Amino acid sequence: MTTHKLDNIRNFSIVAHIDHGKSTLADRLIQTTGTMAKRDMVEQVLDSMDIERERGITIKAQTVRLDYVAQDGKSYVLNLMDTPGHVDFAYEVSRSLAACEGSLLVVDASQGVEAQTLANVYHALDAGHEIVPVLNKIDLPAAEPDRIKQQIEDVIGLDASEAVEISAKTGLNIEGVLEAIVKRLPPPKGDDTAPLKALLVDSWYDAYLGVVVLVRVIDGALKKGSRIRMMGTNATYEVDRIGVFKPKMFDVPTLGPGEIGFITAQIKEVADTRVGDTITDERKPTAEALPGFKPAQPVVFCGLFPVDAAEFDELRAAMGRLRLNDASFSFEMESSAALGFGFRCGFLGLLHLEIIQERLEREFNLDLIATAPSVVYKIAMRDGSEIDLHNPADMPDIMGIEEIREPWIRATILTPDDYLGGILKLCQERRGQQIDLNYVGKRAMVTYDLPLNEVVFDFYDRLKSISKGYASFDYAITDYRAGDLVKMSILVNAEPVDALSMLVHRDRAEMRGRAMVEKLRELIPQHMFQIPVQAAIGGKIIARETIRALRKDVTAKCYGGDVTRKRKLLEKQKAGKKKMRQFGKVEIPQEAFIAALKMDS
Repeated sequence: MTTHKLDNIRNFSIVAHIDHGKSTLADRLIQTTGTMAKRDMVEQVLDSMDIERERGITIKAQTVRLDYVAQDGKSYVLNLMDTPGHVDFAYEVSRSLAACEGSLLVVDASQGVEAQTLANVYHALDAGHEIVPVLNKIDLPAAEPDRIKQQIEDVIGLDASEAVEISAKTGLNIEGVLEAIVKRLPPPKGDDTAPLKALLVDSWYDAYLGVVVLVRVIDGALKKGSRIRMMGTNATYEVDRIGVFKPKMFDVPTLGPGEIGFITAQIKEVADTRVGDTITDERKPTAEALPGFKPAQPVVFCGLFPVDAAEFDELRAAMGRLRLNDASFSFEMESSAALGFGFRCGFLGLLHLEIIQERLEREFNLDLIATAPSVVYKIAMRDGSEIDLHNPADMPDIMGIEEIREPWIRATILTPDDYLGGILKLCQERRGQQIDLNYVGKRAMVTYDLPLNEVVFDFYDRLKSISKGYASFDYAITDYRAGDLVKMSILVNAEPVDALSMLVHRDRAEMRGRAMVEKLRELIPQHMFQIPVQAAIGGKIIARETIRALRKDVTAKCYGGDVTRKRKLLEKQKAGKKKMRQFGKVEIPQEAFIAALKMDS
């Protein structure tokens, strides 16, 4: 099989908001082009993980090669890139888009443009893509294709007069999409005589093959047996297998310019193959790497601890195996006085955190406690040095700190007009600064600058409940700004609990502290002595609750007689309780931790 002519290749991705039918459309394209036998077809072919299917989201970018004979009789090779839609995987999306020349913009004809649609369309426009709008779900009674076309033109600024109207579920007009891909998207450019230059789009670990690397060849050709060099890590490998996905692996002898496929080269770890890296020939390298490569940076950190301390080794092994498959997930060991041994883990965002935690619990059968998510703070010290703070418990001495800077995000929220008031109030409460407010028909588009640590807790849940699920939200990290931040410690019986300490803004510290101690008062069981639960900033107590003591009735055996006998017994009990409180240790049950950390918002 020879490499294909550039004019007959089309590389495209599908851009859509969650639940607008992206994976279903991919299924129909695979089915219509006869790439998979009917008996092998399942729903959401390209979403291979159970979590992806259940949640209806795409976590890993997938690709498939489709062979299509157009109405003009020419044969085309279509490379479909199914990218994640969520903001946490924005870097992966940008690399996948860099491997394509065009995009299908899928919009639900009943719901219209959403926040993620906007974010990913801007990614595609930045990558210089030709974009074909596709209106999905036009078979629904609530579909309003004309209104949605107008909305695409107003919000995104794309001409939607020739938008392809389809129903991916029923298969209506899928041929129209294929024709639009062939006629309206440009072919790739490339030079097969130039030195090899290929973009590393994605990589994952296979138990039998080692690391499988997804590549898009820009110039030159990839052949079996050739020596390649990764320009980012400077590592060299020998290619032992080359192929394409149809959607199963299918071996080919070479990959030429414009083609997308996979290689294996006995690579042991996904961390060695960084998304966005440039692959070139070791003997005849290309002069310069492709632009835009940067290592994935964790944004949100949290501690993961096993509920049963005996499962620590299993957790370590499970994390090592997950890291084989997800290089953006990082972890290091940490210990906590309250929770024992565990790991401090870094994630790309909250969805990434949820997915990793769910995979650890499901695939490896572990019970885990996650501490409150925190963001990375930059602390400028008086001696001129700067440190990154991942865990509030490691905060340096306050006297040596010049200023604390926290990450801020630019958030875009799209909401029906009726819920705008509640959403603006929520953003103001979270120290937000309004940047912009526009109307698109009956929907408002609000742009806010918000501190990330106000968003990582329950901002998304609150947004969804205020808007009854209709608001959509997307964000990008902009910069670090100095803020009046303080470390709030929680003391139980005058002992600080490290797992519950957090950095908060001084204006919100009292409210957060009060909510926390009230919750702990309900969660910590009564002991034989009185327990004070306090929130403190340095040496200053800002909130306190008291858990009352369990009291044994010591006067039960006194039948009548003088009252002094009863008083004597009560005084003796009081003195004993005082001593007990001094030496007694408060056991905080694991359930109390979990509940306290969940409410911490």
